[in-house]
Formats: sequence, structure tokens, C-alpha cells
Amino acid sequence: MPRYYFDIHDGPEIASDEDGLELPNVAAACEEAARSLGGLAKDLIEVHKGAGRQLAIEVRDYEGPVLYLRVTFEARRHKH
Repeated sequence: MPRYYFDIHDGPEIASDEDGLELPNVAAACEEAARSLGGLAKDLIEVHKGAGRQLAIEVRDYEGPVLYLRVTFEARRHKH
């Protein structure tokens, strides 16, 4: 089973995944990355530090990058 690595990009900071996960295919890696990215975004909202932040996960296998998922968190308050 192929091993996929999930590198987290938080603005200019990158946390490289050295362990990876064994998953059956790229579709499963995409699902895992999307769930992880959603969890990271949720954490930013809960600590109120997300406004203006971009988070991304780059998925790679032994040959190199295979996927890149990104979410931008933006919050605007409108005056009434």
C-alpha cells in the first residue's frame, strides 16, 4: 500500500510530515487531507486567530507532490 505524507502550510510556516500514512490510493489521501484541513480551520475559529490566514496541506508520495489543498479563513464584521 502506498505511503502518503501530509505537509502542513500555515502561511510561511511548513510542518513536514516525516511519518506519513499508508492509504490505498490518491482518493483516500485526498479525503484524509480534506478532513485534516477542516480540523485545522475549525481550531483557528475556536481560538479566534484565523482571520486572514491561509492553511494548506500538500500531499506527497515517494515520487513527490500529488495533491495540494488550501483554505483561506476570512472574517469581516459589518457595521449596522
